[in-house]
Amino acid sequence: MRIRMMLVLFAVLAVAFPAAGADISGTWAFTVESPAGTGNPVVTFTQDGEKLTGTYKGLFGESALKGTLKEDKINFSIEATIEGEKYTFQYTGTVSGGTSMKGTVRFGDLGEGTWSASKK
Repeated sequence: MRIRMMLVLFAVLAVAFPAAGADISGTWAFTVESPAGTGNPVVTFTQDGEKLTGTYKGLFGESALKGTLKEDKINFSIEATIEGEKYTFQYTGTVSGGTSMKGTVRFGDLGEGTWSASKK
């Protein structure tokens, strides 16, 4: 009986307090694969709960980013100017253990690619 009560209590607590995602605040080294080649931007995240802000520094200069991290699912975007045209790059992926992540990126209407990153 006692074990059953503890299992019920554990189940209630697991539902009431779902597992939180890792805090990814800090600097990350990215590798981005695209039809045009490979890039290695550096991304700095600041996390406040599920909200992400930060900066992207890479081939397209420096840009602010905004997004979310919900459990292990990351989603963020940056704006880049290429030959006078503004594009939104949308990154989606999965964070693993708070020290690595990977996913896909959509380069506006210019195509798609893949990315991976590790925390510096």
